Amino acid sequence: MNDDVVVVDDGAEISVIIRTADQTRKAEVTVAAENTCGDLIAGAIENWSLDDTVDYTISNSTKNIALDPDETVGKSQIESGDMLEIQPVLVAGNVG
Repeated sequence: MNDDVVVVDDGAEISVIIRTADQTRKAEVTVAAENTCGDLIAGAIENWSLDDTVDYTISNSTKNIALDPDETVGKSQIESGDMLEIQPVLVAGNVG
């Protein structure tokens, strides 16, 4: 087992700060370790009335790592006090 990996037991809670990439919205929340990172994205979309027709990613800005939306918070190397950032997925298109 890698000593650098933090795994939080199910049932535990973690306090984090979630913000949008443009930093116009920010909230300190406490989440259960068994919630998925995708749950955090869904909560941000709902609570902040973000565009629900856009796909979003989530990253841990404190550790500079992308997070898997299907992974639980407890297994995602997230620690209390970390800053998580919700970012829209940019899609390039044809011009013309």
